[in-house]
Amino acid sequence: MPKNYFIRFSLKLTVDQYLRVYQGTVKRISVIAENSQRIEFPAQNIRKFLTHDGIYGLFEMELSCENKFVAIRKIR
Repeated sequence: MPKNYFIRFSLKLTVDQYLRVYQGTVKRISVIAENSQRIEFPAQNIRKFLTHDGIYGLFEMELSCENKFVAIRKIR
């Protein structure tokens, strides 16, 4: 059975930048992962990490072998 895999990336979004998600003008986040791969995902996937300062840190996204989103967690 194929296993899930993980992609790490850093993210720096101010509250104002993330506000565009709530306003509906931004629906997806695009980042360059540590392996230099560009990944794009629904902005709602990181909503739980939003603080008064924005969203900052190193994250790890888990994907299935079919490239389907499984989970995301903050590493630091």
